[in-house]
Amino acid sequence: MSMSEQTVRTSYKEAGVDIDAGEELVRRIKTGVRSTFSRHVLADIGMFGGLFRASFGNIHRPVLVSSVDGVGTKLKVAFAMNRHHTVGQDLVNHCVNDILACGAKPLFFMDYFATGKLNPSVGEQVIQGFIKACKENKSSLIGGETAEMPGMYADGEYDLAGTIVGVVEESKILTGKKIRAGDILVGLPSTGLHTNGYSLARAALLNKYSINEYFEELGTTLGDALMRIHRSYLKSVFPLLSLNAVHAISHITGGGIRGNTMRVIPRGLGIRIDWHAWERPALFRLIQTTGGVPEEDMRRTFNLGIGLVLIIDAKKAGKVVSALRRRNEQPVVMGEVVKEFERKRGVR
Repeated sequence: MSMSEQTVRTSYKEAGVDIDAGEELVRRIKTGVRSTFSRHVLADIGMFGGLFRASFGNIHRPVLVSSVDGVGTKLKVAFAMNRHHTVGQDLVNHCVNDILACGAKPLFFMDYFATGKLNPSVGEQVIQGFIKACKENKSSLIGGETAEMPGMYADGEYDLAGTIVGVVEESKILTGKKIRAGDILVGLPSTGLHTNGYSLARAALLNKYSINEYFEELGTTLGDALMRIHRSYLKSVFPLLSLNAVHAISHITGGGIRGNTMRVIPRGLGIRIDWHAWERPALFRLIQTTGGVPEEDMRRTFNLGIGLVLIIDAKKAGKVVSALRRRNEQPVVMGEVVKEFERKRGVR
C-alpha cells in the first residue's frame, strides 16, 4: 500500500486539544462559580447561555450598562512569577469600575480564558480570581468560555477577556452633562499600575532588574509591586451617588488622568490638574528614573497613583470628601473644571 493509500488516524487530543482537561477544569470550578449566583441566576453551569432574571426592584426605568476588557501584558508578569490567582480579580474589578463610571452597579460577569494547552490547575486559579472578585462586588459569574488552541500561544501562556453587565436608573446615568466650571476633581488612590501601562513598565524595568529583586522604596519585590490587584471602587463610591453631588466619574486606565477625565467633560470646558496635590507612588518614580521616561509619557500612560476621579459639585465637595474618609478612603482634591479658554491660555 502506498503512503497516499494509507489511512492517517489523528485524535483531537493528539492534535493538541484535551477535552478531558476541560471537563476536569469545570469539575474543579463549578462549586465556586455557583457560590456567586444570586436569586436572579436561572441556569447552572453547562448551559449554552447564561440566564439572568431581569427584575430590578425599585429601579423604574432600568438601563443595562455593559463593558468588556482584558488584562493586557500584566499577564506576562503573572507568567514570569507563576502567579495566576489574582489576574481574574484584576479583570472583574476593572470592568466593575468601568460601569461604575456610568453610575451602574454590576449584575453579572462572563469570562473568556484561552490557552494553547490547558492546565486545569492554572485555569482553576484564574477562575477562582473571577469568583473572589464577583463575590466581593456582588456580581454573579453566570458563564464563560475556555478555549484550547494549540499553536496560538506560547507554552504556559494564556489570555483573558471579560464582559460585565450592570444596571442604572435612567435618570441617574452619569453622562457628564451636569458638569460646570468650578466643579472639583477628587481622586481616589490606585493600588499600583492596575491593568494599564505594563508594556512600558516592563520595558523600563525588566531589562535591568530581576522580577524577584527587593526594593526598599517599594517595601516588596518588583514582581509583587507589579502584580498588585486592580482595586474596585464600587463599595466606596456607589453609595455616595445618592447624594446627587457627583456629576461624573473617570476610571483612570490607558490614556492617563487627563485623557480619561476629558472623555466626560462637555465641550467648552477643560480641567486644571494640580499634579503636586498627591505624592506619586514609588513604583512610578522607579519606572520613570530607570527607563528615562519623559514626563508627558508618564502622564499619558499611567494612573500615577490615582485610579478614579470624581467630578463633584463644588458646594458639596466637602460633604463627599468627608463621606469618603469615613469609608477609609484617602481622597485627594486634585483640580477643578475650567472654561475652555482658560485651558488654552496655559492653565494646567
